[in-house]
Amino acid sequence: MEPVTLPDAEQLPEALLELAVPFEEVNAVLAARTRLARDGGLRAAFDEALREQVAAVGTLGRPSGLHGSRPAGFEADGHLLTLLFVALAPHARAYHRALGIGPAVTRSTLADLGRQLVVSRWRGHPGGLGNPSWLTLHFRGELYQLGRLQFQRKRLTGADAESAAAAGFGPWSLQLHIPDHSGPLSAEACDRALARARDFFARHFPTEPYATAFISSWLLDPQLRRHLPEDSNIVRFQKRFTPLRPPGEPADDNPLRYVFGDSGRPLESLPRDTPLQRALVDHLRAGGHWYVVGGWLRLGEADA
Repeated sequence: MEPVTLPDAEQLPEALLELAVPFEEVNAVLAARTRLARDGGLRAAFDEALREQVAAVGTLGRPSGLHGSRPAGFEADGHLLTLLFVALAPHARAYHRALGIGPAVTRSTLADLGRQLVVSRWRGHPGGLGNPSWLTLHFRGELYQLGRLQFQRKRLTGADAESAAAAGFGPWSLQLHIPDHSGPLSAEACDRALARARDFFARHFPTEPYATAFISSWLLDPQLRRHLPEDSNIVRFQKRFTPLRPPGEPADDNPLRYVFGDSGRPLESLPRDTPLQRALVDHLRAGGHWYVVGGWLRLGEADA
């Protein structure tokens, strides 16, 4: 394993560029680097957190270790956490290389650091990463971006494992994630991503037999079919999946956060430029609710 290091002030901008960190964030991250150099206690906390994250590379299902949203001793601006992932990136790349994973997959997977900084700003949190625990999946080797979709390695437990067994499958299943700001969720893009996943995980994780994939998302709420055309990307995406179980409690803020960036704005102030925006708002204004729904599919029959 490579030693635990942090790029110096001259190397840091190039390291940020490699992780798709937007230029608006670069000066703030450089300032965080300066604070680390000047504050011995802060640097000690940073180094401890980094060692914990390096030790977790290659593990599966381990808690993020980022207590709440910040490691102990860190400031609340989130840019120190950006530095944490910059320092972790060489170890993530080394793990990928050891598995024979190509640099294009590594680059697109770790570039979610830059995307998450954009998403945090879009959602009204300009002080760096708003959800750093999410990125531990990418940098530990649990999650990979393959085209339009992200795939997280999972060993199912409890009710999920029982559901898989009842359908005739083992506990290994890929959890699907749909990254923000990555273009249309077209049927063709999903077909390509699912086909890549079948080959990718069979090649690089042969001891983990992934026969299925699953997702929990507001995008699977069947009520959307009453508002969107039958040939829309979302409805076609829904049709790929067999429901896992009935929906739970209402989760109205979930689609609002993903589509509008802010779930706390008054409904009448939200834009209505697309059929999806109008559907989400009109349904809520009529007294309805939206739900997170789970579904699964066989990877061998994934094409819509």
